[in-house]
Amino acid sequence: MFKWFKEISPTERRTFWACFGGWALDALDVQIFSLVIPAIMAEWAIDKTQAGFVSGATLIASALGGWIAGALADRIGRVRTLQLTVAFFSVFTFACAFAQNFDQFLALKTLQGLGFGGEWAAGAVLMAESIRAQHRGKAMGSVQSAWAVGWAAAVVLYTAMFSLMPGALAWRAMFALGLLPALLVLYVRRGVPEPAASSDRRASGAKPATQAAERATGLPFVEIFSPRVLRMTLIGALLGVGAHGGYYALTTWLPTYLKTERHLSVLGTGGYLAVIIVAFFCGCIASAQLLDRIGRRATILLFSIACVATVLIYLFVPLTNEAMLVVGFPLGFFAAGIPASMGALFTELYPRGMRGTGVGFCYNFGRVVSAGFPVMVGHLAKTTTLGFAIGADAAIAYSIVVFAVLMLPETRGRALADSAPAAAEHRASSSVQPARR
Repeated sequence: MFKWFKEISPTERRTFWACFGGWALDALDVQIFSLVIPAIMAEWAIDKTQAGFVSGATLIASALGGWIAGALADRIGRVRTLQLTVAFFSVFTFACAFAQNFDQFLALKTLQGLGFGGEWAAGAVLMAESIRAQHRGKAMGSVQSAWAVGWAAAVVLYTAMFSLMPGALAWRAMFALGLLPALLVLYVRRGVPEPAASSDRRASGAKPATQAAERATGLPFVEIFSPRVLRMTLIGALLGVGAHGGYYALTTWLPTYLKTERHLSVLGTGGYLAVIIVAFFCGCIASAQLLDRIGRRATILLFSIACVATVLIYLFVPLTNEAMLVVGFPLGFFAAGIPASMGALFTELYPRGMRGTGVGFCYNFGRVVSAGFPVMVGHLAKTTTLGFAIGADAAIAYSIVVFAVLMLPETRGRALADSAPAAAEHRASSSVQPARR
């Protein structure tokens, strides 16, 4: 399964671990909030709609951060942008520990969102351009599994802090530890080089790119809406909406659901989340293998359909706590496959001069619109159960993924060229293309 990792160069491995570490620490900082929602609601006497608004505001900011970082990566380079974004979200996660009221906390969480949204965009393009084409799917999917590692670290911290401290102090201690990801900047600075213009082009012996194609476009954000890539941008953005909407509807409110409606203790909640997180890790690794075997399009379709089914079972069927523990594994497993696939797919839809901008927009436009999903869950939960609200929102979101991916072309094996895909490829979305050798 990991034979490919032995075949890549030391530089590719260092880049892999830098991006893996970045996404793991990104997840650590992001998941802290979903775990401490009950404590924060008690601290400032806010309701579920206000708590959902914090998550929504953070996601909107992360989308803006992703767009900025994507364009910045096309201007100043992938590595420098990655360093800046990691440092930014680490500092503002730490600052959240010292918020004195809800308004301050909301402002600091919003600024944190700018950083973690940008980190994904910069890291995805850096990883895609640093790895050889035949291993791109496996590398990108495996890097995404780092999210489970960071998520698990957040749950361990939650279990420890809330077992050892009063809730009013424990949530602040968790945010204070969010400064640790800043140490990754030192590793990135020393060990990760900027990817060459196109490793795929050098390997294939292709002619050097023209200056116009080689450099970033003057206005890359405008260029991703040009006729040659407009269709991919719009459909990619729709895919991002569904993927993020389902994920954040689940993960933002699931710890609160387990504690308030299933009446699980801190240790019990941690145990149930542990099953889902291990499953998420396994799902990322499984999808990583499938991406280079059956393609990007078929992999996303498979996991999104399975997500709809498992969400409905987990939250709508009257299960015992023991049965929920069992069903939690497929829930986490299938939820992993979509985000693990998006990095490889999005980077293969755009030429180099606008790749960072295009990836940042598609991935993070989804975050903007999906920001409404946690808010809708909180609002709907006022008139129905929290479990029903989570399940309805997540099922709708994953259905959007199914719809969007059916309109995209297959990109497996595509070289990361300096020019946009041919128009004929855009019309190939009705069938899965074979891998290009």
